[in-house]
Amino acid sequence: MTSHKTKTDQEWRAELSPEEYRITREAGTERAFTGRYWDHKDVGQYCCVCCGTPLFSSDTKYDSGSGWPSYWSPISPDVLTVNRDTSHGMIREEVVCRQCDAHLGHVFPDGPDPTGLRYCINSASLSFKAETDD
Repeated sequence: MTSHKTKTDQEWRAELSPEEYRITREAGTERAFTGRYWDHKDVGQYCCVCCGTPLFSSDTKYDSGSGWPSYWSPISPDVLTVNRDTSHGMIREEVVCRQCDAHLGHVFPDGPDPTGLRYCINSASLSFKAETDD
């Protein structure tokens, strides 16, 4: 399998919308309550918009009140990398796709049981595969 990390900036720009590119390749953030998945309730998997890796299940999605899709756990810890983020005068934990290094959002220690974590993810970094899709 070819690594998605080897794509050029030009290739990423050709494949992604301007908003998807800004968020996933430039570590941007969408405004709260504006993304297509913040209030999405369908059953299925949320995947990386860049490489298609399944990241989160609808089973772990919950309404955090933050205005971004929030999950208490990824599908597997192996699909994500967490990096220290000191931008914007804050110390946060950035969440990126391990397969393609796409910026997804941040993880915070204020989520529900059983993990106590809140993966706060930008809708523009995700695609959705309904459980009934092939």
